[in-house]
Parts: sequence; C-alpha cells; structure tokens
Amino acid sequence: MKLRVRDIRLPLDYQSSDVKEILASKLKIKPKDIKSCTLHKKSIDARRKTVYFNCTVDVELLSEFPIAPEIRALPEITEVEEKKPVPIQPGDRPMSYAPIIVGAGPAGLFCALMLARKGFSPVVIERGQDVDRRIKSVDRFWQDGVLDEESNTQYGEGGAGTFSDGKLTTRIGDSRVEYVLKTFVEYGADEEILILKKPHVGTDVIRNVVKQIRQEIIRLGGEFYFDACLTDIHVNKGTIKSIIINNEVELPCSLLVLAVGNSARDVYRLLHQKSISLIPKAFAVGVRVEHPQALIDQIQYGASAGNPRLPVADYHLTYQDRITGRSLYTFCMCPGGYVVGGASNKGQVVTNGMSYFSRDSGTANSALVVTVSPTDWDNEPLGGIKLQEQLEQHAFEMGGSNYHAPAQYMQDFLDYRPTESLEGSLATYKPGLTPANLWKLLPREVAEVMRRGILSWDKRLHGFVCEKAVMTAVETRTSAPLRIERESSMCSVSVEGLYPCGEGAGYAGGIVSAAVDGLKVAETIVGSFRNPGSRPEIQSAKITRGSDLE
Repeated sequence: MKLRVRDIRLPLDYQSSDVKEILASKLKIKPKDIKSCTLHKKSIDARRKTVYFNCTVDVELLSEFPIAPEIRALPEITEVEEKKPVPIQPGDRPMSYAPIIVGAGPAGLFCALMLARKGFSPVVIERGQDVDRRIKSVDRFWQDGVLDEESNTQYGEGGAGTFSDGKLTTRIGDSRVEYVLKTFVEYGADEEILILKKPHVGTDVIRNVVKQIRQEIIRLGGEFYFDACLTDIHVNKGTIKSIIINNEVELPCSLLVLAVGNSARDVYRLLHQKSISLIPKAFAVGVRVEHPQALIDQIQYGASAGNPRLPVADYHLTYQDRITGRSLYTFCMCPGGYVVGGASNKGQVVTNGMSYFSRDSGTANSALVVTVSPTDWDNEPLGGIKLQEQLEQHAFEMGGSNYHAPAQYMQDFLDYRPTESLEGSLATYKPGLTPANLWKLLPREVAEVMRRGILSWDKRLHGFVCEKAVMTAVETRTSAPLRIERESSMCSVSVEGLYPCGEGAGYAGGIVSAAVDGLKVAETIVGSFRNPGSRPEIQSAKITRGSDLE
C-alpha cells in the first residue's frame, strides 16, 4: 500500500536517513514497517523563527495494518491512486493541410510536441530567430543598444520565457502540469523541479530545453521556420484559407494555432482589422524594483539566512488600495537575477526580470505593478495596447532616447524627490540607466497606489524600504491586454479553423499555464481531425528552415 503524507517537517540539516524516522514518528509506526519513502513535494516554511522544510512524502508500507485507524483517518494522509491518462479518441474530420502553429513559445512548442507525437506533422512559424542566433541578437541590444525588432527578448524560439527566471510555478490545478514538468526534465531540466513547490530552471537551462524540444518535433515529422512573421490571414466565408508570411509567401492553411505571445501587437491589430472578436482585459503596469539579495534573505529567513541548504529567498506581496480599488502586487520575482531590456519595438523601453539557474547575481528584483482595467481606456479592444505604448515611448524619451531606462531610488520615489545620480547603485538594467523622477512617467493614480502599497509592505517586511532599493521603469508586459475570444471547442468564435492559444491569446499567465493551454488545443485537434495528407513548405531565402539548423 502506498500513502501520501503531507506536512512532514524536516530540519534544514536533515539527512536522507532521517526521513524514515520522522515519517515513522508521524504515523506512529516503526521504521522497519516502511518499505520505501520518496519526496513528492518540498517547500520552505519561514513563517516562524525556526525555518524548516515542509514536505509531502510518498510512503510504501510492508503491510497496511501497522497504522492505527485514527492516524489513517488524518486529513494529511491519503492513499496514492495511480492515475492513467485517458487516451484521446482520434477525430474523423478531414484536414486538407497539416496544422500551422504561429509562435514558438511554451504554448506553441507544447502544442506542436503533442501534435507531432500523434503523427500530425505540425509546421511551426516563428517571426524571431532560433535560440542560438537569438542570444546573439539580444546580447547586442543589451551591450550596444542595437534593437532587432523581429528577434529580441519577446520574439524568437522559446518566447519571452527564454529570457526570464524560467519559473515553472502555476496556480492552475490541471493534471497536464505534471506532463509539462516531466517534459522539461526529459529535455534537460533538473529532476528537482518535479518536487519543488517553486521550481525554476533559469534562462541558461531553458534555452537548451526549448532547442531539444524543437529537435524532437522535427525528428517526429514536424518542421520549423524562423525569421517568418505572420503578416496576413485570408478568410473566406468565415473559414481560414491561407496565411501570408513576411508579406510575400502565401501558405494554404486549414487549421491555424495562434500562439504569438502578449507582445505581438501587429497581430492583434491584424485580427481587429479582420473583425475577429477581441475582448479587452485587465493587466498591470509599473516598475522593476531591486534590493540586495542578502537583505531579502535576512528579511525572509532571519537567523537562518546564509544556510547553504536554503535557496536565495523570494517574496510575493499584495496590497489592495481602498481609495482607488486598484491592486498593487509583486510579479515574476527573480532572486539573484538581473533587470534587462525587453523592448520589441523601436522607440520604446520595457523592463523585464531574468536569472540564471544559479541565481547568484547578489541582487533580487521583482515587478512592482498596479492593476489597470478596460474602464481606463473606455473598453476599446486595443486600448490596453495604446496605454502600454504610451508608457514605453515616454520611458524611452525619459531614458535619453537610446534604450536606457529611467530609474529612481525607492526612497526618493516615496519622498516625491527626483534621483540625481545612480552612480554606484546596485541597479543591473541593460543597456543602461538614466536617473529620473518616475512620478513624471507613471499615471498619477498608479504612482499614488504604488507609494501607499510600498509603505504598507515595509510594515510587514521591515527593511523593504531601504536606501539601496532602486526602481527601474517601465514594466508593461505582465499579461495580455486583451483576449482573442474562443469557444469551448478552443476555436475562435469568429473564424473556423483559427485556434487562439496561450498567454498572448489571453488564456494563460506564465510558462507552465501557457504550455498547458497549448496541450489543450493539441488534444482538441487530435480529437477532432484525421491526420492530414500534406504539409505546406516555405521556399524563401529570407526564411530559416529549422531542419537546416540540426
């Protein structure tokens, strides 16, 4: 018999041999009655003076009888049920051409992987570069301020998550999450992500993972095309007929998965022009805030800070403003990370957070953002995009019109005082910084909510307001500013054969949830259609074929 036992407390200095002893004590049995035990989940509990690991352990007993009935009935003890995946019943609808997937981020990659494993030979179209060339383009931007509008931290193989902390946390309770995590391990991530409550892989690891997934899709009969931007969609009588790549190459298309990410504003505008239903949605805007990592460790871990068995500390903070009804919250916190330029359009400045697997920069950063909603732009479908662009363009100008970002010490911001110099600061933003007054950038109401929230947080996490903390603007890409409306069948309500997918479509919020949405779309396609008979191929010297990169 195998049981799952939650709330097993392990001291920071525990040894593997201690787990069986502690578990036996919890179950009121003898260690010899335990055949085996393995960690299922592990998190850190730092709410008390003594920091410890809170674990869920799967235990296999030699017999089901040693446990007393009153112990067996405890709510933290459940029997492990082996769940077998329900097979997808193949569909029988005809499909003229192999499915085309636009976007090689998590949603597009996992959709393509599932389809390839089911024999559907998907074609993946990505406007940016493959990951190896993309790294060089992004490094050139960070070092020299030379922006490639088609291949940057937003566009290219792996999507925006390729240049991030690589967090694999999610709040969705979907069985597909395990599939996603196991796939990451299968293609190069550390097995520890399967048990950690807050798993992350880091930008250095995720780059290799997405490359390995691409190679597997190609091996299974799929194809990738890079430097291939979707520029038009041809619809006839409510059904998709073809797409145009780079304004010159037309591909016949009977099924299009749109997994473009939340920065593809040209695609949003194209859809709006084609009268495809778009619904404005709330998102959040603000800044990136940086602290010394040692300070965050001390705040969170107290006397245990610096323990080699503890990872660098993170935080997640929320504040509900009673005056305005808006929320302030931290987002995409990167312990031991860097603040980097995330622009995808000329004349705009965007910030993002990134870290490597080691998380050893010595600086902690997080988005610090305030909610905005469709009422702020009169419920216009593209109104959220306009707000983002206005803020990004203003930040570009305040930074010096050279992709340097405006930044301000937190204490100066709280005191309504401009920062005069950032020399010697801990700010890590690349390509560079310009001292500024962020009250002249952010909408006044947003800035006031931010100020009240920061002061409130400092009472809970004493030291959050410190002389070294720096705020760098502007953070605008927290989530999609709209939703591409789809039916329960995952298909667009406006066009037959169009499947909006992932974070850019407004149905996900992070690497894992986007990947899960990609799997859902793939399952729908497999359960609806027969394997197609032909796969369209692109012939263009300007477009890079994925199979040529192998």
